[in-house]
Amino acid sequence: MVIVTKPGTSDEQILKIRKEMESQGFIIHESRGENFCVLGVVGDTASFDVRNLLIHECIDKVLRVQEPYKRANRLFHPEDTVVDVQGVKIGGNKVQVIAGPCSVESEAQICEVAEDVKKSGATLLRGGAFKPRTSPYSFQGLREEGLDLLKIAREKTGLPIVTEIMSPYMIERFVEDVDVIQVGARNMQNFELLKELGKTKKPILLKRGLSATIEEWLMSAEYIMSGGNDNVILCERGIRTFEQYTRNTLDLSAIPAVKKLSHLPVIVDPSHAAGLWWMVEPLAKAAVAVGADGLIIEVHNDPEHARCDGAQSLKPDRFDNLMNSLRIIAGAVGRTI
Repeated sequence: MVIVTKPGTSDEQILKIRKEMESQGFIIHESRGENFCVLGVVGDTASFDVRNLLIHECIDKVLRVQEPYKRANRLFHPEDTVVDVQGVKIGGNKVQVIAGPCSVESEAQICEVAEDVKKSGATLLRGGAFKPRTSPYSFQGLREEGLDLLKIAREKTGLPIVTEIMSPYMIERFVEDVDVIQVGARNMQNFELLKELGKTKKPILLKRGLSATIEEWLMSAEYIMSGGNDNVILCERGIRTFEQYTRNTLDLSAIPAVKKLSHLPVIVDPSHAAGLWWMVEPLAKAAVAVGADGLIIEVHNDPEHARCDGAQSLKPDRFDNLMNSLRIIAGAVGRTI
């Protein structure tokens, strides 16, 4: 349920309503705009008599939220959420670009790529230290050593780092060392992991599951937010369909759909969606045109010899050309890169 107050409602009146609802066992999530205040009421409101609230003259309207996700719902938070990552704003007017290799392979590799993508305009560095692979015989990442190498690259370039977590047991280390904790598609419904991440204040990049509906995706975000962490960034990375030519099918319609349903920022991963480097560029352009708040793109200085996903990685020069094109497209839709 959502309570919307009238313009000019005092803090004392809002506090009175909050206390009244909290005394009945409800959890209140408050969101303020320039001329309004929205109180999101979480709990079993099915039998609650809305007329008891309308007694307050300062209340403009009361809306019942039909969707099962509450804190992620735009009704609870009408204005777009902007997640601040060490000064990099994700969800604002600027389309942020996260770039780097699929996996960290060596200090020389990650530092060279980090310097290249920064020169081209990327504002965050991605790199996998722990790699979830379909085959147990595939390269699984450098693990803790990979985290150490990411930190070295951050020190040299100043780029905040984004990397994927696999286990709740690593949360303490990730909170200490990582700027954005990525939850991969395979872990989107690892609810115990999501609950633990909800206890942190770290920005969480939540990728859409392989076959997840938009509602299931938002419900996973709700798990994190219900624990008190509202710093959630959604990432569309393609879903599994009957098509086998591409690695996945990029669902560009999900971006405007999620923006209508939720206030959370949405970014797009064209690399994992296509699985083919030559498709990354047109898909990235389309994502910006349709309203994505950011991109996460795989860039490798030697993709032919990459230990993971070289076929979908751009070389630094191609990434640089792509960034120049994206600036034009962003400008055409009233945004910047």
